Amino acid sequence: MLKRFLLLLSIGPSLALAQSGTLSEETLWKMGMVSDPRLSADGSKLVYSVRFTDLKLNKGQNELYVLDFKTNLTNKVTNTPTVSESQARWRPDGKKIGYLSAESGTMQLWEMNPDGNDKKRVSDIEGGIDGFEYSPAQTHILYYKAIRLDPSTQDLFPGLDQATGKIYDALMYRHWNAWHDGTYQHVFFTPYKDGDMVKAGKDIMEGEKFDSPLKPHGGIDQITWSPDGKSIVYVCKKLNGTASATSTNSDLYWYQISDGTTKNLTEENKGYDTDPHFSRDGSKLVYSSMERDGYEADRNRLMLLDLATMKKTELTAGFDYNAYGAEWSLNGKEVFFKVDYKGCVQVFSYVFNPKKGVAPIRQVTMGRNNYSNLQASKDSKGEVIYALRQSMDRPNEVYRIDAKTGQITPISTINDAIYDRVKIGRVESREVKTTDGKNMLAWVIYPPDFDPNKKYPTLLYCQGGPQSMVGQSFSLRWNFQLMAAKGYIVIAPNRRGLPGFGQAWNEQISGDWGGQAMQDMLSAIDDIAKETYVDKDRLGAVGASFGGYTVYWLMGNHNKRFKSFIAHCGVFNLEAMYGATEEIFFSDFEMKGPYWNMKEPNAYTKFSPHKFIQNWDTPILVIHNDKDFRVPLTEGLQAFSAAQLKGLKSRFLYFPDEGHWVVKPQNSVLWNRVFFDWLDKTLKK
Repeated sequence: MLKRFLLLLSIGPSLALAQSGTLSEETLWKMGMVSDPRLSADGSKLVYSVRFTDLKLNKGQNELYVLDFKTNLTNKVTNTPTVSESQARWRPDGKKIGYLSAESGTMQLWEMNPDGNDKKRVSDIEGGIDGFEYSPAQTHILYYKAIRLDPSTQDLFPGLDQATGKIYDALMYRHWNAWHDGTYQHVFFTPYKDGDMVKAGKDIMEGEKFDSPLKPHGGIDQITWSPDGKSIVYVCKKLNGTASATSTNSDLYWYQISDGTTKNLTEENKGYDTDPHFSRDGSKLVYSSMERDGYEADRNRLMLLDLATMKKTELTAGFDYNAYGAEWSLNGKEVFFKVDYKGCVQVFSYVFNPKKGVAPIRQVTMGRNNYSNLQASKDSKGEVIYALRQSMDRPNEVYRIDAKTGQITPISTINDAIYDRVKIGRVESREVKTTDGKNMLAWVIYPPDFDPNKKYPTLLYCQGGPQSMVGQSFSLRWNFQLMAAKGYIVIAPNRRGLPGFGQAWNEQISGDWGGQAMQDMLSAIDDIAKETYVDKDRLGAVGASFGGYTVYWLMGNHNKRFKSFIAHCGVFNLEAMYGATEEIFFSDFEMKGPYWNMKEPNAYTKFSPHKFIQNWDTPILVIHNDKDFRVPLTEGLQAFSAAQLKGLKSRFLYFPDEGHWVVKPQNSVLWNRVFFDWLDKTLKK
C-alpha cells in the first residue's frame, strides 16, 4: 500500500496539478512534511523525517531519510506501512541511528545502520517511552515516559471498574485537549551497551508530581546531557494543582549521575526558563528565559550561565526581540539563535569576543523565511548551519546556511514535483499607518495570475495568540496561498500585541484587547480597500483563537465594512472564558486579574464581544472543537446561539474529536471545504 501511495505522490498529484495549476485542500495533504533534521557527530550525514498522509486512510506516516554529504545522495531508510518512525538520533560513534517506533506494540528505542539495514529493537521499557537521547560517551541513554502517581477512581473505589467519573481537588484538571489522568512525565537514565537490551532506568524525579518535559507541548529539547555525560539538565515547573494554573515559573534542574543530587539553576527567576544547551566544553549553559511570572509572552531573553561561578549574563540585554532556540558554534566562539523579527523568524548570532567597535549580536539570515531546528557544522567553505526553512509559500525543507554570509542552499526537495505544477500567488509586505500614527507591517497575498484591472473579494486575516507573530509559517488550514488560489486577496496585519516589532508593541494589547489592536485591524482593511482591485462590497474577516475573538469583536464594531465573518475557537464572553479555561495565569495577565476583583470599567466589561451583540447584522460561520480546553466549546455555542436568535445567516461547524486545532487529515479537508463554501456563498457574486 505504501509503495502505491508514494507512486501516487510522485505521479498522480502531478497529473492532477497539471490540469488545475492551483493549490487545493487535497493538494496540501499530498505534500511531505519535513521535520527533525539531525547531523551525525562528524557532520558527514544528515537524517530527517518526512510525514506523508493518506487521506483515504485518514492517517499520516513518518519515514526517515539519510543524506550523505560525501556522495550527495539521499536514501530513504525506512518503509514500514503500519507504523511511523520518529525522533531519529545518531549514535555518538555514527555507526547506528536510534529512533522511536511502536512496531513491537509500545513505543520503544530501535536502531539501524545508516543505510537502513539491520533494524533491531534495543529497549524493553514497560509502557514504552516518549523521547530519548544517547549520552555523549555512549554509555547511557536518557528517556522520558509517563508514570502514575495519583490513584485512579478505581483505586479509590474498588469494585467500580466500569465507573467513568474523575475526581479532582485542584485546578489544572485538564490542559489544552486532555483531562489530567494521574500520570506525570519523568526523566530516566539507564546504562547502554551496544547489543544489549535497554531495561528500566533510574527515575531522577522519583515521587515528584511534576512533569518534565512540560506538558503538553514540551519535548526532548527540554532535556540535555552534559558533554561529559556525568549530568543531566531538565526543564520542570515544580508546581502542581492550582499553583501551576496560576504561574509560569519553570526552572532548569541539574542532576548529577554520581550522587543523585539535583540543583535548581534558575531559582531566582520567576518566569519561564527553558531550552537548555551546554557549550561544547561543558563549562557553560545557554537557555531561554522570561522574567515575569504569569506572562507567557514576556520577552524571551538568551541567558548564559557559567557553571563554575554560577554567574548569569543576559546575552541579549538591550535587544528588543525574542531570542530562543540556541545552538553553539563548533568553535564555541558564538551562539546562533532564532529571533522573531519583523514578520519572519531569522537566525542571529552572539559573538563572544567581537572585534573592537563591532556589536556582539549580528543578523545571519535575511529574506521572507521562518527558520527552526538550527544545527551548526562545517564544510570545505567554513562554518555552516543546517536548519528547517518554511514560508507562506512552501512547507519546511532542510537548508544549508553559510554562517558568515547567510547564503542559503536547499538540501531537501521533497515537494518540488508538486510545486513545479502549482501557481503561487505573490506575497508582498505593506506598510499601514495606524490610528495612533505608527507604521504597521502587513502581509498581502494575491491570487495566482492576479490582474490589477479586476476586482477581488478580500479577506482580513485575524491572528491568534494574542502574542503570536504573523510570520512565514505554512499551515494546512489557515493557508494564505490556498485562500489566494480560491480567488481571494488576503491581508494579514501584524497588529498591536504581536512579537517581532519590539516589546512595547507586543505588550500594548494586554489589558486592552478591544482597544488599539482592533483599531489596527480596521486600519489594515481600510488601507487595502483603497486599492482599485479590491471590491469594497465583498470584504470578509476570518480568524481563530484570539483571531476568533477579533472576529466576534468586529461583528459588533465594524460599521458595515464586512459582508462575512468566520470565527474558529474564538473567545466570545470574557467572564465565562475566565472560569472555564485552564491556564489561569493567561487570563490573569491579559485581563489584569479575575473579573470579581475588577473595578468598573474594566477589560471584561469594555472588551467582551458578547456586550456588542445588539450591533450584529452580518452572516457568520462559527467553528468550534469539543476538546478545546483553552477556549472551551461553550464560547462557540454562545456565539452561534446569539447569531441564530438575531435571525442572522449563520452556520456552526463542530468537531467532537479535535482540540484547539484541527489536526486529523479528513477533518482538515472538511474544515477547508466548509470554510470556502461559506465564503463563496457570502462574498462571491
